[in-house]
Amino acid sequence: MKKIFIIALTTLFAQAVVAQKLDRSQKPKPGPAPTITFTDPVIYTLPNGITILVVENHKLPKVSASFRIDAGPVFEGKKAGVLSLMGSMLNEGTTTKTKAQFDEAVDLLGADVSLSSSGGSTSALTRYFDSAFLLMAEALRKPSFPQASFDKLKSLTITDLKSSERSAKAISGRVVPALAYGINNPMGEFITEQSINALTLADVKAEYTKYITPSRSYLTFVGDIKPEAAKAIAIKAFGDWKGTVLTLPVVAKAANPVKTEIDVINVPNAVQSEITVTNLIDLPLSSPDYHAVLLANQILGGGSDAKLFKTLREKRGFTYGAYSSTGAGRFQETFNANAAVRNEKVDSAVVEFLNEINVMRTQKVSTEDLQNAKNLYNGSFALGLENPARTAGFASNILINKLPKDFYRTYLQKINAVTPDDIQRVSQKYFGHDNTRIVIVGKKEVFAAGLAKLGFTIKDYDNFAAPVKAVAASTAATKTAQEILTKYITAVGGEAEVKKVTSIVSTGDFEIQGQKLALTIKQMAPNMESTEISMGGNVVMKDAFNGTAGSKSQGPNKMAYSADEVTEKKSRTSLFEQLNYAKTAKLETAGVAKVGTADAYKLIITTASGKKHNEYYDVNSGLLLKEEATQTQGGMDINTVTEYGDYRKTGTVLIPYKISQSVQTPQGNQEFVMNIKEVKVNAPLTAADFN
Repeated sequence: MKKIFIIALTTLFAQAVVAQKLDRSQKPKPGPAPTITFTDPVIYTLPNGITILVVENHKLPKVSASFRIDAGPVFEGKKAGVLSLMGSMLNEGTTTKTKAQFDEAVDLLGADVSLSSSGGSTSALTRYFDSAFLLMAEALRKPSFPQASFDKLKSLTITDLKSSERSAKAISGRVVPALAYGINNPMGEFITEQSINALTLADVKAEYTKYITPSRSYLTFVGDIKPEAAKAIAIKAFGDWKGTVLTLPVVAKAANPVKTEIDVINVPNAVQSEITVTNLIDLPLSSPDYHAVLLANQILGGGSDAKLFKTLREKRGFTYGAYSSTGAGRFQETFNANAAVRNEKVDSAVVEFLNEINVMRTQKVSTEDLQNAKNLYNGSFALGLENPARTAGFASNILINKLPKDFYRTYLQKINAVTPDDIQRVSQKYFGHDNTRIVIVGKKEVFAAGLAKLGFTIKDYDNFAAPVKAVAASTAATKTAQEILTKYITAVGGEAEVKKVTSIVSTGDFEIQGQKLALTIKQMAPNMESTEISMGGNVVMKDAFNGTAGSKSQGPNKMAYSADEVTEKKSRTSLFEQLNYAKTAKLETAGVAKVGTADAYKLIITTASGKKHNEYYDVNSGLLLKEEATQTQGGMDINTVTEYGDYRKTGTVLIPYKISQSVQTPQGNQEFVMNIKEVKVNAPLTAADFN
C-alpha cells in the first residue's frame, strides 16, 4: 500500500509539474543570449592584393567560391549604367569560348557560374569544383566583349526602362535616393534611356580595365576544401594577374533638409501612392549606436509586429504593409520608412508615419517590445550560423569595416545590453522628424488638397528628380465640351467623312517582357470589335464582342463577358464615339492639363451606366492625346492610361499609328507600345469576324 501511495504521489507531483509547464497564461522568461561559437576562416594574402578566406565544411561534397572587388561607390555621371552593362558583358563569352560554349562547359559540370561588375561566383560538387572555378576566372580575366551581345544588352536595358517609366514604385526607387543624396552623388545617380543609348563598347572595355582587378579584392571559399588546396587553385587562377590599383573613393556628404519638406512626383495613372519618409545618417558598423539602431528599427518598422505595420495596415487599413529600414556602413546611408498607400489616404498616412516616428523619439519603448526585438535577433543570428558562408562574411566584414576581431562573437551580448533609454536616444539621433524628407509618388490631384493642409513646404519634381517649375496658366481660350469634341471630329476628317467609316482593321505589333507579339484589331459599326494577339502565327489571346455578346480567351481558356461588360459595349453607337457623346454620356470640362509637353483640354465622360473616364484633347490640333480609365475587378482597382500619337491620314480620316498603354494595379504595372503597321478603312468585314 505504501509503495502504491508513493507511486501515486509521484504521479500527482509529475502531473502538477506538467501542468505548470503547460500554463500558457504566463509568458516564459527569456533565457540568456546564446553563446556564439564558430571557427575563424583561414586567411591568406596574395602579392597582387587578393585576400583569400577559406571556411572548411566537409558535411557535403560541395564547394562555393566568390570573388568580390571592393571598389566602393563609383560615380558614373553621363555614362550611368556602364558598370552594370560591363558586368552583364562578362557573362557573354571569353576569348576562347563563345557564350554558348562557355554555358555548355558550365552545364556539363553541373555547376553555377555568374559574373557581375563587382566580381564573380561559382559553386559545384567537389570533384568538379576546380574546373568550375577556372571557368569563372577565365570569364573574369579574358572576356571577349562581342559587339552583338553589347547591342542586345543595351536593347534589353532600354526595354526594361521603358516598361517601368509609368510605375510609381519604379519611379520612387529612382527619385528617393536622387533627392536624398543628389544626382551628382554615386548613391543618388541613376541610369536613363539617354545614358544607355550614349554608351559604346569602348566605354565598357575602359570600365573593365579600371575596375576588374585583383586590387582590393576578397576571394572566399566555403565547403569541402582544404585551405592549402584553396590557396593553390587561387594562385593558379589569379596569381599572375596584375591590374589597376584601386583606392576607396571619398564621397562628399549630402545634407538633410533644414526643415521637413514634402517632395511630390505626380504619376497620373498611379493606383496607389508610394510614400517614403527618408533622412541621411552616418552609422558605421563600428558605431556604439549600431546595435541599438537595429533594435529601434525592428520595433518601429521591421515587420508585421512593428508599430508602422500595426498602425497603417491593421488599425487604419491604408496599405498592405508599412516598413522601415536603416542602412549602415562606411559611407553615408539612409533611414527609410515607406508604404504604398491608397491615393485618397496619402495625407492621413503621412501624419501616421510622422506620429509613430515621433513616439519613438519622445517615449520609451516597453520592455516587452524591446525584449521581443531582442529575441528575434537572438534567434535569427544563431540560426544564421548554421550557414558556414556566414562566418566567411563575418571575417571579410571585419577586414573591410576595420572592426574589432570579436565583433561578431560579442554581437548578441551587445544586442541584449540595449536599454529602453538607448532606443529613445538613437531614435532621436537617426530617425528624422523635424528635418526629414517625405517623398510621395502618386496621383497628385487626389491628395494635393489634403496634403496642403498639413502645413509643410511642398515641392514638385518630375520622374527624374528635376524640380518642376510652376506652370504658367494656359492661355487657351475656355471651350465647352461640345466645342472640344467638334474640333476633334473636324481634325480627324470632318463629320461627313467620319460618318462614312463603317469598319477599321488595324495590324501591328508590340513587345512585352522581351517577346514580340502580333496585333490585329477589327472594328465594325456601331459597336462590334475584336482584338487578337498572336505569336508565331498562333493566336494566344482574343477579346471579341459581336454586338450582343462577348468573350475573352487566353489559350484554351474562354470566359464570357459579364452583364455589365455587355451593357457597356452596347452603349457605343459609332466607331468615333465623340459624334454621339452629347446624347449618350454626361460631359464635364476640367480645365487644361499637360500631356507630355502639349496643353490639352481635359474632359470627364460619364456613361449611362455611371462609369467615368477622362479624355485629353490637344488645345492646338484638337486630336485625342490620352484616355484614363479605372475599373474594379475582384475588389482591386485597375488603372489604364492610353496615349495616342503619330496620326496619319488613312483614306479620308486621321488614325493614330502609335498607341501606348499602361495598366497599373496595386501589385505592379505593365507597359507596352503598340506600333500600327497598316490600317484599312471600310474593309469588308462580317459578323463572323467578331465571334
